[in-house]
Amino acid sequence: MKRIFLLLTLYPALLNASVDLVKVVKSENRMMLMEGGQVVTEYDVAFGANPKGHKFQDGDERTPEGRYTLDYKKEDSSFYRSMHISYPNAEDVAKADELGVSPGGFIMLHGQKNGLGWLSFLFQKFNWTNGCIALTNSDMDDFMERVDVGTPIEIQW
Repeated sequence: MKRIFLLLTLYPALLNASVDLVKVVKSENRMMLMEGGQVVTEYDVAFGANPKGHKFQDGDERTPEGRYTLDYKKEDSSFYRSMHISYPNAEDVAKADELGVSPGGFIMLHGQKNGLGWLSFLFQKFNWTNGCIALTNSDMDDFMERVDVGTPIEIQW
C-alpha cells in the first residue's frame, strides 16, 4: 500500500485519466471530461450572457456550438489561466461572410478575472462572459492538468 501511495505522490498524472474529449452542455451549465465515452469528471461552468444558440458574429455574447479543438494554452491572460477554442472554423467564417458580419474569435476556456477569483462563488451562478466558457480557478487548475492541447471539444445546447 505504501508503494502505491509513493508512486501516486511522485507521479500525480497517474491519478488523472487520459482525456480524449471535452463535452459541454450549455443548457445545463456543465462541462464533462471524457475518456473512451465515460465521464472522468464534471465542472459547473458559465457562458456568454446570451448563451442560447450558436455564435454567428462578434459581440453577440454567445458561446459557439459544434466541434472544435483546444489548440493552445495561455498562462498570461486577463483571466486566471486559459485554453483557446479553435473558433471560428471555415463553416463559421462562411456563415459570417454570408451575413456580412465578423464571426468574432478568441473564444477561450478560462478561470475568473484576475484578482476576482474569490468571487467565483457568485460569478459562476450566472452567465457573465463575452462568449467564453468560465470555470472557478481551482477547476481551471484541474482542467489544465488533465487536458492536453489538441483535445477535441464538443459544445451543444
